[in-house]
Amino acid sequence: MISIQGKGVSNGVASGPLYFYQRATTTLRRYTVEDTESEWQRFKDAQQKCIEQLGELAEKARKEAGDDAAMLFETHQLMAEDLDYEDAIQASIMEEANNAEAAVTDTAATFADMFASMDDAYMQARAADVKDVSSRILNILYGVVQGGIDSDVPVILAADDLAPSETIQLDKTKILAFVTEGGSSSSHTAILARTMGIPAIVGVGDQIKKEYEGRPTIVDGSTGQVYVDPDEDTTTYLMEKRRKLIEYQQMLEELKGKENITLDGHEIRVYCNIGSPEDVHSVLSNDGGGVGLFRSEFLYLNCDDYPDEEYQFEAYKQALSEMGNREVIIRTLDIGADKQIEYFDLPHEENPALGNRALRICLNRPEIFRTQLRALFRASAYGHLGIMFPMVTSVWEVREAKKMCEQVKNELKEEGIPYDEHVQIGIMVETPAAAVMSDRLAKEVDFFSCGTNDLTQYTLACDRQNNDLGRFFDPHHPAVLRLLKMVCDNAHKNGIWVGICGELGADLDLTETFLSIGIDELSVSPRSVLPLRKKIRETTLSEVKEAILEDLMGEGSQF
Repeated sequence: MISIQGKGVSNGVASGPLYFYQRATTTLRRYTVEDTESEWQRFKDAQQKCIEQLGELAEKARKEAGDDAAMLFETHQLMAEDLDYEDAIQASIMEEANNAEAAVTDTAATFADMFASMDDAYMQARAADVKDVSSRILNILYGVVQGGIDSDVPVILAADDLAPSETIQLDKTKILAFVTEGGSSSSHTAILARTMGIPAIVGVGDQIKKEYEGRPTIVDGSTGQVYVDPDEDTTTYLMEKRRKLIEYQQMLEELKGKENITLDGHEIRVYCNIGSPEDVHSVLSNDGGGVGLFRSEFLYLNCDDYPDEEYQFEAYKQALSEMGNREVIIRTLDIGADKQIEYFDLPHEENPALGNRALRICLNRPEIFRTQLRALFRASAYGHLGIMFPMVTSVWEVREAKKMCEQVKNELKEEGIPYDEHVQIGIMVETPAAAVMSDRLAKEVDFFSCGTNDLTQYTLACDRQNNDLGRFFDPHHPAVLRLLKMVCDNAHKNGIWVGICGELGADLDLTETFLSIGIDELSVSPRSVLPLRKKIRETTLSEVKEAILEDLMGEGSQF
């Protein structure tokens, strides 16, 4: 038996074969081929597989987001079998004896340059199409596994770490648990695991080795332990622990339909964090009161080009419609820092966490922001929508964003397109600047939602992605908690509500603190709803509030 110790970031016990995530390795190799007929057939096979993949994606998009969304993939299908494109690749292989990868790469560059140089805007846009199609064909030629998992059975997925663009493409039906070399409790892998309700362990470093692939493995997300080829005693113990966890979850099921209210009558809303309309099922099945954070950037991460208004509208509409009367708060585009999207063509930054990200990108590139706002307000006619802006530091940013909202609403009114006039507008408080300025910002918006991952990062000057910082990244730090109390006080003085949508919201060790400082809403992963409800219903706030506030704010603070 091989025992590996990491950091548990999502509870649970899982057993299955270990599988290493297959990341694309597409460094171009050029060589002269002797059998050009065989090489041409190799391209044709890849081309046909590409066309089949695009057809499947078109059907999926049509079901989930309508005909306009499917059209993008259908356009790419036509490009993949374009005769001029195909002839150029054939000439490169048959006449110049280039390998298929080199032929596709060169042809893509030639055609993209040709389209980009045209005067017609429609034809210029085809440059991106030919790049996307060629990239897909190249991935097939290189043997890149779509979704990173090539297994017939569910697996314990191992990786160095996973970028947001990679997590969005995973076949989640095949994942029993995550084990990563790096990462942290606030990494996207950890967040995805908690949303899925499966175990996850990060920070195992070089203890996890490629030669372990395929071997039976058990992971314990609560202790951070990984056992490869577990012995009989370990297997028996952990399977019993797993059985008890399942029993506990069944006990929590009895809390469905109950109120999130303390023993002395203090009520708090418990909402959910999601990344796509498909996650709404988890919200409803776990009895979440609403969606406190819909991470809209995952719609962008799931596309090869800027998602158009119709594609976004259908996604937002689906989430709002399925949630019925329950509130859905959608965060506007939040990319940059650790969430990079190639087609945005953002310049390299030495410190992207402090650079052009989130609302800054939207205000600097208003055409992107306007498209999203139109989709959001159109979708508001189908449910109870709230919109919030991320990475706010100043009042002028909020006013400029609100001004764009008004412009979009006026456009829709003139076009006769229905929307909800009473959409709540809020901001994320995830910078010390926003917390310190919360007295003024509260006069501009309907609510605050605190992003505790970034608030901790910026307050403590600790990179949330750097696992080496360990104990220095401390969300329980009194500076973070005092800022949260300041935000609550300023919000309530100005008649608005305040929530937490960061991962800290599910920390049961802080539930009484959040109730004591005045948090009105906690938004957590769907699987955290019922444990949090249990904790709230077991609390007598009047018995703990005074001591907690004295501890937090008093001179003899234990925090």
